[in-house]
Amino acid sequence: MHSDEIAELNAKRICTECIGEECLSNHVAATGVAAKCDYCSQTATTWRLEQLAESIETAFDHHYIRTADQPDSWQERMLADRESHYEWFREGQPTVEAFQEAAVIELEVAENVQSILDDKYACYDPSDMDGETEFSAGCHYEEKGATDEAWQADWRNFEKSIQREARFFSRSAAAHLTQVFGHIDSLKTITNQPLVVDAGPQCVLNHLFRARVFQSEDPLLKALCRPDQELGPPPARHAAAGRMNAQGISVFYGATSLQSAIAEVRPPVGSRVAVARFNILRPLRLLDLTALEHACDTGSIFDSTLKDRLERVAFLRSVGKHMTRAVMPDDQALDYLATQAISDFLATENEPALDGIVFQSAQAREGRNVVLFHKASKIEAMPLPNGAKISASSGYATEEWYEIDYSVSEEIPKVLPADSPKRRPWLDDLLPFDPADIQGLEPRKNTLCVDPGSVEVHFVEWVQVNCTPFPVTRHRYERPMRQDDDF
Repeated sequence: MHSDEIAELNAKRICTECIGEECLSNHVAATGVAAKCDYCSQTATTWRLEQLAESIETAFDHHYIRTADQPDSWQERMLADRESHYEWFREGQPTVEAFQEAAVIELEVAENVQSILDDKYACYDPSDMDGETEFSAGCHYEEKGATDEAWQADWRNFEKSIQREARFFSRSAAAHLTQVFGHIDSLKTITNQPLVVDAGPQCVLNHLFRARVFQSEDPLLKALCRPDQELGPPPARHAAAGRMNAQGISVFYGATSLQSAIAEVRPPVGSRVAVARFNILRPLRLLDLTALEHACDTGSIFDSTLKDRLERVAFLRSVGKHMTRAVMPDDQALDYLATQAISDFLATENEPALDGIVFQSAQAREGRNVVLFHKASKIEAMPLPNGAKISASSGYATEEWYEIDYSVSEEIPKVLPADSPKRRPWLDDLLPFDPADIQGLEPRKNTLCVDPGSVEVHFVEWVQVNCTPFPVTRHRYERPMRQDDDF
């Protein structure tokens, strides 16, 4: 087209009623001016056709790709095969048809937009007469998937920063985690399941199992007497560093099934494992890493935020694997730093603040683990009267053998002594002891209570290890003789 014809097309006006794509039409309504539409002859809010062409150009640059106009090497071989019935067709839609479908516009409008963009990208180099240019009439376009390359690079920089530079008070790390996890509760999976799940008394996830390994009888019997104290999270001074907690930060690691809880503690053969069910007392919000793999986001290609949102979701699909990948024991001190920082951030800084994380078990294929952050890991004390004495037994001897029969006895006084000290629930319920609760800070609420009737002792008789074998091949060949070979 001549330049004056292109200028005439650019000056045409199109109204909101002639654009069927809702987001694009709303954008015209918000930023356009009242004028007569050149396509329906109605006076309404309009854009110059040049503006519409720019919006379509931007949307296609972000969300579409021009397909190859020639078959690739594999397709050429298929075409050359005389016994093959393969026929090659160019993938995607022709330019005008793609414009029509994306913006929901009439054929005439799409053809005019194509002419404007074709002129913009036209090549006037005489030596390139046969080259196909962007948005020419013969081009074909198809939607492209979002790439998370930039997000992956930022994640690697975040891990490097935490491990090698600033482990605490890193503003850049906090900014990155805000981008990744901010308002994550608004996202869902492709099956419309939430990424942030509810747990608590009225929810599907209303209890967790927790296990502890014992290699001698006395500590085991002590735990059977007070499972609220001995099977719950350790006191802060004894809290070892884990995947989701730094050393000295007491959290509750549990599992959704009894077998997963046992598998997670990796008991040695010959040991005893005590397992108990802990009921969740109050509503909790948990980030479900197992759902991130299926995270999705939708919207209009004419929404300027969609590109970044799709790239974020593409990255979120890999976050669960980043956070739960297998770590060798020798590498835990360093490799756990990133996940520990993430847990602290989600518990205290993120919007929305979360109470814990659901993640895939590394020890049981079908199991799921749950970590409840420190603020949501307090165990309610068992209701025992003052003066109660508790004892446990592992069984009794018979004439032939020792019969295993675990039992717990509670001996309580008939009448409480009149001079017994007044119970201080604010102190007695500190399980485990938490200095933060008595230093003027907001005390933690009870989140879990143990079900004494659920306690079981499991004898570990053997452990099954599932492996994938890979054969090792060995070859021997004769090396050609060289001058430096010894005789």
